[in-house]
Amino acid sequence: MTDMSETELMLRGYGLTTAQLYYRMPDYRHVLNTFVWQEYDLAPDHPKLFEFIEFWQDSIDGPLHSVQYTHRKMLSSGEWQQVVGEFTLH
Repeated sequence: MTDMSETELMLRGYGLTTAQLYYRMPDYRHVLNTFVWQEYDLAPDHPKLFEFIEFWQDSIDGPLHSVQYTHRKMLSSGEWQQVVGEFTLH
């Protein structure tokens, strides 16, 4: 899937998912920091987002406090159509 262009991903139903992860600093547990993650993903299951959250929990020292995300489907099936033709303006 990583070899596909952004346009190919959008035509296959992927949308842009942006997540803001709030996490506690490893040495200062009372301090919250943020990390922004963005990737093309499939709603409503969001497999890429959940894969990243699992990676974070397994590999990063700062424990997650919360995650906020938004998903925007850039194209829907009825919005794209192939057009054949050309107009020439003088």
